[in-house]
Formats: sequence, structure tokens, C-alpha cells
Amino acid sequence: MRAFRLRPLKELTDIIFPRHCVCCGQMLLGDERHLCTSCLMHLPYTCNAAVAGNDTEQHFQAYHDMVAAMSLLYFSHHEDTRRIVHRIKYGGDRRLAVAMGRLMGETLVHSRRFADIDVLIPVPLHRRREQQRGYNQSEMLCRGIALQTGRPVSTGNLVRTVNTASQTHMNIDERAANVHGVFTVRQPAKLAGLHILLVDDVITTGSTTSACCDALYEAGNVTVSVASLALAAT
Repeated sequence: MRAFRLRPLKELTDIIFPRHCVCCGQMLLGDERHLCTSCLMHLPYTCNAAVAGNDTEQHFQAYHDMVAAMSLLYFSHHEDTRRIVHRIKYGGDRRLAVAMGRLMGETLVHSRRFADIDVLIPVPLHRRREQQRGYNQSEMLCRGIALQTGRPVSTGNLVRTVNTASQTHMNIDERAANVHGVFTVRQPAKLAGLHILLVDDVITTGSTTSACCDALYEAGNVTVSVASLALAAT
């Protein structure tokens, strides 16, 4: 009965304050959030979470003991993924980031390859950049994943010690050099024996995520898996 009473009020609110799909701009209806049903169904999903040796994992072949890696979406010239990532990184849309994290979490749960994850760790921003942006988008993705998996989120232990230059126009070698040695683990003992899910927004060459993996493995006895919202198509 309560839900029945609230629905007319919700419909009236949608008329006065219409919500629009992040991708196509059409008005959202009913229980739709952030994306309309059509856009949500037609996103460029990688469907690689359940596949060993998938294209995300190809970026991390140097880590023979990495358990698994996955990405939710492909990122290339596909405008929908680009709009979502841009809105999350530069548009201040925390709720969208959490919602996309929930989609990642659902995929992780269904794949069963990430079942024994102990803790979620976002790829950290330098404190200066996080202050400018207002939040770390990878942490918001973690918050969404946590809602689906029940795993805790750890922040402030893996940190970025150097405010590196933007990598947008760098090649693979320049990206690797740009992030080499810029991450560190402050309290290794708190991660000892844990299976960590390292969460990033976009994996392009894998340089930043790999630099984080280096710091985590150097910290001691840990197991690492990787999840990203998007994977740059090759």
C-alpha cells in the first residue's frame, strides 16, 4: 500500500524535475536510473569476467600469480561508454559511479572467478587531484561493488605519492615511466594474506594498474585480482 501511495508522488516529481538518460538524453521513466532500459541493454559489454585469459588479463601477463581480471565495458569510439566515463570522472556524478560499480559487482558475483575476494582497493588518486575532483571515481566504483558483494573497501593504505602528469596523449612506454614507483602501501601488515580486488575506471595500456600491483606485491603476502569499469579496445 505504501509503494502504491508513493508512486503518484514519484511520477509527479519526474514531471516537475525530469531525469534524463546519461547516454541518449531521453527522459527516464519509472524505476530507470541514470540510463534508460534501451541504452543499458545495448552498452558494449565485454562479457569477459568468466573467461580465463581474457583481453583484460592480457595486460597483466607478467603477473603469473594474478587470479583473475575483468572489465565491464569496452571503451573506444563508443559514445555511450565515453559519456559514462566522462560523467563519472569530470562531471561529479558519484551516484552514476556507484550504479556502474553495482553492475560490476553483479558481474563479478555471477562469474564465480572472484568469489574469494577479501577486500576492495581503488586505484588511488594523488590527494591534490582528489581534492580538485571532489572524490576518487575508482573508490565510488568500489562502493557500488561492495553493495553487491558485501566485501569491505580499503582506502588510504595504497597511496599515490606523486601527482603525475595526465597520460591521455602518452604512448605505452611513456605511461609506464610516468607511473613507475609512484604508489606505495603504508601498512603492509593490514593486507597480509588477503585476496585484493584492485579497482580502476579505465584500463588503456594497464600501466597504472600494473604500478599499483607492483606496490601491492612488494608489500608482502597478498593475492591480487583486477576489475575495471572499461577496457580500451585495441
